[in-house]
Order: sequence, then C-alpha cells, then structure tokens
Amino acid sequence: MVVYGMQLPVQSQSTIYAEPWEAAAGPADLLAVARAADEHGFDYIASCEHVAVPRRMAAAMSTIWYDPVATLSFLAAATERVRLLSHVALVGLRHPLVSAKAYATLDHLSGGRLVLGVGAGHLPEEFETLGVDFAGRGGVLDETVDALHAALGQEEFPEHDGERFSFRDLGQRPRPAQERVPVWIGGSSPAAVRRAALKGDGWLPQGDPRDRLAEQIARLRRLRAEAGIEAPFTVGAIAEPLYVGQPGWETGRRTLTGKPQALAESLRAYGEMGVDQIQVRFRCRSRAELVDQMAAFAAEVAPHLT
Repeated sequence: MVVYGMQLPVQSQSTIYAEPWEAAAGPADLLAVARAADEHGFDYIASCEHVAVPRRMAAAMSTIWYDPVATLSFLAAATERVRLLSHVALVGLRHPLVSAKAYATLDHLSGGRLVLGVGAGHLPEEFETLGVDFAGRGGVLDETVDALHAALGQEEFPEHDGERFSFRDLGQRPRPAQERVPVWIGGSSPAAVRRAALKGDGWLPQGDPRDRLAEQIARLRRLRAEAGIEAPFTVGAIAEPLYVGQPGWETGRRTLTGKPQALAESLRAYGEMGVDQIQVRFRCRSRAELVDQMAAFAAEVAPHLT
C-alpha cells in the first residue's frame, strides 16, 4: 500500500495552496483536522516554517506561518498515532544544538512520532536578518544535517566536529524516544536531490510534476547505489489536489475528482514510480467539508491504494 499523509491547513497560508476559509481559521480548526487525520489512518500531518516573510513577498506568501515545533507539540497532545512532520524546517537558520533541543523534546513528548523534514530555504532577507549567509546555505544545511544526526541520537553527550559547528561534552536531555529520528530532505534542485540521497532517510519533492518524478527517483536510487547506501529510504510525492466525488461548486485549479476507484487508480501511479508516501491535499470550502473529505478518502479511496 502507498501510505498517505497531509500538510495541515491554516498553519501556512501561501496563495499557492491556501483555501479562502483558512483566513479566518485558528487553533480549533487545526485540532479538528489533526484529530481527523489521527482517526482516519493518515501517516503524518505536516507543518511548514518561515521565521519572517519580507514585505515584497507578503502578498503572495502571506505572513501566516506557524512555528512547526510549537504547532506539532500542540497537536501531539491531541493525537495518539499520526506522525508529526516538519515540512520543512529551515534548520540552517540556527545552531544544530538549538534545533536538536526543540525537536528531541517534541519526539520525547509525542512518544516517538517526529519526522524531521528539512530544507534550504529561499528568502534572502530571512537569512540575512538572522545573520546567516544565504549564498552558502547549501553547505550550511549539509553540515547541519550531519550534526543533527549526531545530536538527535541516543547519546546524552553528542559529538560533532565540522567546518562550521563543533560540540562535545555538552549534555542534552530529554533524548528522542526514537532510536533514530528520520530526517527527510526537501527540495527538487540537483543539489537538494543529491543531499537527500546521500544524507537523508527520505525525500520530500518540491513542485515536481508527476511526469518528472520517475526521473528524479531514478537519480536518487542511482546516487545511493553509487555511494553504497543500503539503509531504508522513503520517497515522497505531492499529489494534485483532490475531491472525493463531484463537488457542487467549481474547484478552479486542476483538481482530481470522481469516484473513489478512479481516484485510487490515479494515485497508485505514484507507487508504480517507486513512491512510498503520497501527500494528499483536499480542495474544500470549509473545515467541516475538509474533515468530511478526509473521512471519505480513508473509507473509500485508501482501501484501493494497493
């Protein structure tokens, strides 16, 4: 079966994907959606990160970007099973020990449900204001991922000795509940795909159309094989927005609609490319409709994702 998860509404409201109802939504809506995901077999719920959005981008991106650690911790207490994914955390903006403290605590509090998704970021002002070199963010992220693998391990006194960061004899507890916190790396540039293949436990694509995924996945597999990496690896995909059945309103942008078996057949094509994890998004006019669509998807579409 191809496993399915979803990025949460409300917590980030870029005009690329936010629905009108989200503008007036808040914590109660997040809770309702998270509980529905937990109840209906979604593998993960995801929260994005931007620390600050420059004014020049505010109209397109909005400035509504909840903090992922705070958001996922809030929802961890209201759920029992669903995993908690940062999609994606801009961990290059801060020292890896600061990120490790926050995310290790989240994993501890949630009983081992964290998936740490990380990415390089794309807003120069965000980096420059925080004193981080934007042009060199790829190299910073590469080393930060290495440092986080160490700092999120089981050692109370983790060690890392790199070009930018070095630490030893500094204890951090609580430790994560998981023996190894999975790190999924986001991005679809050649550098991001290489980073995911060589340093990650999974890959989160960014904007790849369906017809390009097979090529990207083949490159991931080839890079890992050439490096002799045999550890388990999760390959993700982001599906087109969907609606189970036929909505009584115009969905606008391209949306998968129709009978459950037809939707499942469309989504199964991702699995045939080698995708393990599909991120689904529902086109809805209200929180109630979204929760209903999640239930319909789990009951009517998911059983056919084999």
